[in-house]
Amino acid sequence: MAAALGSRAARRMRHLLSALKPGIQIPRAGPAAAFGSSVTSAKAAVNGVHLHYLRTGGGEHAVLLLPGMLGSGETDFGPQIENLNKKLFTVVAWDPRGYGHSRPPDRDFPVDFFERDAKDAIDLMKTLKFKKVSLLGWSDGGITALIAAARYPSYVSKMVIWGANAYVTEQDTEIYQGIRDVSKWSEKTRKPLEALYGFDYFARTCEKWVDGIEQFKHLPDGSICRDLLPLVQCPTLIVHGEKDPLVPRFHADFLHRHVRGSRLHLMPEGKHNLHLRFADEFNKLAEGFLQ
Repeated sequence: MAAALGSRAARRMRHLLSALKPGIQIPRAGPAAAFGSSVTSAKAAVNGVHLHYLRTGGGEHAVLLLPGMLGSGETDFGPQIENLNKKLFTVVAWDPRGYGHSRPPDRDFPVDFFERDAKDAIDLMKTLKFKKVSLLGWSDGGITALIAAARYPSYVSKMVIWGANAYVTEQDTEIYQGIRDVSKWSEKTRKPLEALYGFDYFARTCEKWVDGIEQFKHLPDGSICRDLLPLVQCPTLIVHGEKDPLVPRFHADFLHRHVRGSRLHLMPEGKHNLHLRFADEFNKLAEGFLQ
């Protein structure tokens, strides 16, 4: 695929595949094992499935971490689970249905899968007896957070999102097709996800994700959730890595223009996984915004 895109696009694709999800931890005996005794691991029955989550901290402010494509709380948010202020926040990191340890069922991608994730996320936090919640959403998790904030405005206090988009363009489609075949991913990126899922499930689910996200290209204006953005009422911080190979800058600018009162914070050296590569800077930024 990359060879057919021309030399410039091929270089971009190689960069993308080598940096898609660095820093992922290989799961150990139990989902919380990588984080020590201060992190608890559990499942909750929500909307007909059993959703897995990690929980840490004892603060009054509940914060839900929403992972990206193929992600889980453990693989996507290690530095946040370990280091967000446990006196100020109670941090919950969930695995959306079909991802991580929220299996069965296998992951599928009906056209409303983001809406389904948003409802699952909010209903999970309500099941856990939180009265309100703030959202930290990365990539697909950022889209889920936007929908959740729009659909449940009285329940969402604040929101930080990064690597998210509200619609799909031809440029996005080119990027998605470039990551369809996981055998072309770098070994560093591929192996932890193989350990979590097994190669067949990992490869099959990535292909299904590409087809699922491309459904939106055929909707009016390629919309995923662009019509919902004016409904977001909570204070919102949009963070964008200027070197993000997966989500171009124009997506962050669009969100900033259409989410009323939002703030846009640019990280010049940030890539798609800026919360992992620049964890201390990101955590400080998020904590300051949430307080």
